[in-house]
Amino acid sequence: MPLRDTLARVDADLAAGRVPVARQRLRGLVSSFPDDLTLRRRLAETYRLYGEPAEAGRWMYLEQDRDTAETSAFEARYHSAQRRMRALAWRGGESLAATAFAQKQLSAVRAACSEATGRPVDWDTVPSDEEQDGRQSNLAGALAGAGCLLALLAFMAIWVNGVVALFD
Repeated sequence: MPLRDTLARVDADLAAGRVPVARQRLRGLVSSFPDDLTLRRRLAETYRLYGEPAEAGRWMYLEQDRDTAETSAFEARYHSAQRRMRALAWRGGESLAATAFAQKQLSAVRAACSEATGRPVDWDTVPSDEEQDGRQSNLAGALAGAGCLLALLAFMAIWVNGVVALFD
């Protein structure tokens, strides 16, 4: 369905009080057109109707005239750079953003994510928290395994020493 027709349906849904349906249509449009800031703004407006400041802040994050309370709520809900990067649902480079402010915001989030993960990331390969947590848990598992092995070797040395002393 063309963009114009879907937006007409969104308007009809909102006029009829079908806010959840309008929100779903807008989410689909943002997914299809992630660089369209107007669609993001409209989606933020539907979340305001729900009284969800974090989600309104999420979809207004790339706008200069955003509400600071909504932005703070978004940043609190999506506290890591990886989560913010995934939540913004951007695809492609920052150069696709229509405004200099949006480009700056996208660059800042990507840079923070790169710093947090210790490697360069881009919008098409956002690392998941599980991936980052998996690396940390692998290290913790390896250290725990090494500790257990060391304890087992110490126990065996004591046991063997005790058996030898028993038969002496």
